[in-house]
Amino acid sequence: MNFEQLGAAPCFIKCLEKRNIKTATDIQCKVIPRLSADESVFFVSATGTGKTFAYLLPLLTKLLEKEKPAFGPRILILAPTLELCSQISSELDFLLEGSPIRSFLAIGSISLDRQIENFKKTKPDIVVGNPNRLFLLAQKKILKLNNLYSLVFDEADRLVSDEMINDTTELCSLIRKFSQTDKIILSACSATLNKKCAEKIQAVFFGSGEGRGAAFIESEDNEILRDKIEHWAIFSEKRRKDQTLRSLLAAIKTKKSSVKALVFTSKGDEAAMVLSRLQYHHVPAAGLFGKIGKKPLSGTERKEALDLFRSGSVDVLVSTDLAARGLDIPDITHVIALDVPADSEAYIHRCGRTGRAGNRGIMVTIGDETQMRLLSLLEKKLKIRVNPKELYMGKVCVPEINSK
Repeated sequence: MNFEQLGAAPCFIKCLEKRNIKTATDIQCKVIPRLSADESVFFVSATGTGKTFAYLLPLLTKLLEKEKPAFGPRILILAPTLELCSQISSELDFLLEGSPIRSFLAIGSISLDRQIENFKKTKPDIVVGNPNRLFLLAQKKILKLNNLYSLVFDEADRLVSDEMINDTTELCSLIRKFSQTDKIILSACSATLNKKCAEKIQAVFFGSGEGRGAAFIESEDNEILRDKIEHWAIFSEKRRKDQTLRSLLAAIKTKKSSVKALVFTSKGDEAAMVLSRLQYHHVPAAGLFGKIGKKPLSGTERKEALDLFRSGSVDVLVSTDLAARGLDIPDITHVIALDVPADSEAYIHRCGRTGRAGNRGIMVTIGDETQMRLLSLLEKKLKIRVNPKELYMGKVCVPEINSK
């Protein structure tokens, strides 16, 4: 089905054609008609299946039809990280070029005073931001919530996780104070959203377990994890992981094929150490993590690292799970994990940075005996096949014991 059949505004369809996007994905076909009909929707779909456009296209199309209120935005989009907020804002800029609709990015890495000044000048129709910064702006009565038409939770399960639920709850309490929640179109999405989490979101938004029912939609695209991504396991003792990583990067980079690798570790200190060792050995790499020790990486530094990786100026981006959710970085060939995450959801989000938009990708886990056992448990739980590999004579090979 194409976007004209789904009722998207012609100006947005033209924008999509610039990227050669002409056919809607399964999740877009299911979600767009619901939001166009002013229905609240919670939806789950594999990474790289177009969830952002699934909610942006119908909401923006409806916004073109609505009369602009005297004050305050009509749409509020919440996301957990500044990187994801910035990405959503970029997609809005892309769709809204030449449009009368104005958007604004509100994230914590920017000076609050400067942000307030810019907000007053912009008078946005749509605001994208993390819950804490949006709460501050609303508390100072800069962000007016009286005329909200739609509220979006992007990476919804993270927004109501233990680490973020207080910020999200505080913001929703202000929305309830100034808005009529029963008239707000609520949408939430993630690759790992489930019905229990959807109930939690409704409780946070409405202040109780009750509220207007929302449709829960699952996509048929969820087989990407098994069909589009090849899973590898490479054994390495902990003290040799850095060397194994460098050997792997050298082995997969050939004259015939380029490499764009995203490397995950669990902690910022570990990520910083891996990055410094790669750079010491002249591997073009950048780093994306929240902080090193007690020192946070600034928003500018994180943006610079992402820009270097996106543009191809560096082949490798070393990150914590800060980059695991929502980020759409084109043409990542390999995701390499130097540990096994504690839960399957984190593994799914890491994998989801590759194998996007119909492409194929490779997920590599480098670990010791303990981590290989954990990976084996994830393999069974997610019903994927993890292929053992080893590095031999500068190449990635099937271990001899498995090749007979």
